[in-house]
Amino acid sequence: MPEYRDAAYGGETVTLQNQSMRLDLHRRLTGWGWGELSLRDGDGNHRFFAVIEHMGEALLSGYDHPLRLESEEYQLNGPKEIRFPVKLNLESSRQKGEPPLVGETVLSLKGDGGPLTFRLSVAPEGGIHLRYLRGPWLRVGADSFGADRFDAIFPGVEWLVGDEWSSGTDWFEHPEALRVAPHPHKVAIPVMAMSYDGTGIGLSWNPHQSCRSFTLRLRSPQPVFASPNFVDRRNHHLMGLMWPSARWGLGENALEGEPPLKVHGGTRLELDGEISTVAGTSLDVVTDFVRRRGLPDPGKPRYEFGEALRRIARAYNDNLWIEGKGWGIRGQGSPHVPDFLRACLELVDDAELTRGLNSKIRWAGKQPAGEQELDLGHLSFSKYGPEKSREISERLLGMQRGDGAFPFDPEGIHRTSLLDRAALWRPLGHAGETAIDLCARAAGALIIAGQVLGDERSLEGARRALDFSTVFTRPDGGDWWETPLRSPNLLAAGNAAIAYYLGYRQFADERYLNRARYWIRSLLPFTHLWEPLDLPMLYNTKPCFNSTSWFLSDWTAKHVQWEVLTVFSRSDSLGIVWEEVDPEIDWATYQRGITTAVLRWMIDHNDARWMSRSEFSREDTGSGAWDTMFCDTFDPVEGTYGGAPIMPREVARNILITVRRGSNRGGD
Repeated sequence: MPEYRDAAYGGETVTLQNQSMRLDLHRRLTGWGWGELSLRDGDGNHRFFAVIEHMGEALLSGYDHPLRLESEEYQLNGPKEIRFPVKLNLESSRQKGEPPLVGETVLSLKGDGGPLTFRLSVAPEGGIHLRYLRGPWLRVGADSFGADRFDAIFPGVEWLVGDEWSSGTDWFEHPEALRVAPHPHKVAIPVMAMSYDGTGIGLSWNPHQSCRSFTLRLRSPQPVFASPNFVDRRNHHLMGLMWPSARWGLGENALEGEPPLKVHGGTRLELDGEISTVAGTSLDVVTDFVRRRGLPDPGKPRYEFGEALRRIARAYNDNLWIEGKGWGIRGQGSPHVPDFLRACLELVDDAELTRGLNSKIRWAGKQPAGEQELDLGHLSFSKYGPEKSREISERLLGMQRGDGAFPFDPEGIHRTSLLDRAALWRPLGHAGETAIDLCARAAGALIIAGQVLGDERSLEGARRALDFSTVFTRPDGGDWWETPLRSPNLLAAGNAAIAYYLGYRQFADERYLNRARYWIRSLLPFTHLWEPLDLPMLYNTKPCFNSTSWFLSDWTAKHVQWEVLTVFSRSDSLGIVWEEVDPEIDWATYQRGITTAVLRWMIDHNDARWMSRSEFSREDTGSGAWDTMFCDTFDPVEGTYGGAPIMPREVARNILITVRRGSNRGGD
């Protein structure tokens, strides 16, 4: 008998099954039907996990409630595919007559334990006014484990742990908090994931599928995500796909079109999705999706890497040089010689440029170095001499808690003006709390200092911090100076990966190697692994899933590239090659991707097309004074670049790394 209590069983069932899942499709009293999905657990048993609510559902103007697409019959094509001719069932409606929507739903299950494919294709018999069409509509945990959950990930939008709610105000205030049906361009990877008791489930889709006629142009299906299911106020989780989308025809976070869309007869409306399962967490679901699909080719860069290096070198010799002060803009310069500049010169075949930069480097070398104050809040895995290494070690060990953690100190080393501003509304974090980023930075610094000093006490402090940090499953705390401390963060993922790999090299502990792989894979949910056909954003990254100081920038609505570039330049400086550490993921292509992406962000006042996407004033960019700097932010909905201009140091570093490793396919 069926497990789901919200469907009246019509007495018939047909089953599809492979090594990882079983789908029982049931007939309602009014026709086929709904599906119950059971996933194989670690003991080889099937556990009832999710409900496929319907073969499709539509809400049309003129009808008094939503109507399901149902079927009187089915066609079984071998043991792994079943087809249902569907039509809009009017039996529960006061309106009678011919069904206004007809089509087909196809469910197929790969025999090798692969995902379940759901394909809905319908067309109106005449003109209709469509408020929504729902396709794959998963109720995870319904009539089984309910709202329990280990974690959930909606890439680019949510990463939930424990009893957190999606669209909650943990890391946002309204209206930014609502993210149940975000603009599709804000979704980094077309997959939604949730896990419970060691099993993960994902719903993925083709973000490029579209519906077109001479009056209708729908692009990018609308994902819907509610964990727990606050949409229906029910004790389970919701993952689904629908038309229209916030890309066209739907207000962001609305669940029906207002006004409704006029759809002419013969227009084909389609919704495709895949349901997958893995042993593990939501991150394992996302990683499995990436492994199955492969990382996308970053494509041809805006400038070939050699040309980009030449542009940066020329800028450091020209518009980014302030006579008598050094490198910078707006009259603020530094005589500190960028570490990439000499390596750049070795690759640039330009005698005049080389003479000019060498002259500037010689001048900078004669300037007083100045004593840089030690900033324990922003430790960056740098190597220092014995004196400073001793200072770092002693101060960190003095801060470390008895359990090995490093606490948040908002009145001390972690104090910033944005934290003070946020506290006028509510604190971003409380004294004594901790996060993986705080512990990882400190552990890495202690390992490096301990190696310089030959100091076992420093190394033991690092080991205790790494052992404590195994309690963390989500990367938190990387932008503590402006965002909520315990919120999802890309920089924290990278810092944790680096720290654990340093720990593995120092202590030869396989647990640390596994954690390093886990944390580097935690970059994936922040990374755009698809892009619209009309707006380049492949390999752009979200910095975090939160807001700055509660009421400033909403970072699910912005991309930021400097953080991910920093992770890979830091890794390289420490001799970490992620494609060797974690060969299951093509990290060489990933790094080439983020480097190719940032070239789109570089300011070029001679590029009219780029300038049309700039949020900067012509007064700042029109003269070329900011050329080759890259923007702090990209808006994936408006397609514009803005924020503050950033010196291109990290761009050059990552180009040099990519070129050195032979990843510039087709470059010069």
